[in-house]
Amino acid sequence: MAANPKADQLSYEEAREELLDVVRQLESGGLPLEKSLALWERGEELARVCQGWLDGARARLAARRPTQSPNGADTEPEDTEPEDAEPADAG
Repeated sequence: MAANPKADQLSYEEAREELLDVVRQLESGGLPLEKSLALWERGEELARVCQGWLDGARARLAARRPTQSPNGADTEPEDTEPEDAEPADAG
């Protein structure tokens, strides 16, 4: 697995696709214990990266949703995060 890039450098789609491949390999069975453990560890790392991307996207959406003021009127939130922000906790 040394040829794999660092998980925190992957896009969400790349990390998700590799995670699906890891799951398929583990579910197929018949792997030596060390290979299974290495795949499991890589899967855990990839799952953290995917969750970081999803958390970051959720935060960006929440920041852009109108909030209700006490009088019931919708107000637009301030744009506090740059468009090209990195995922939350992807490292």
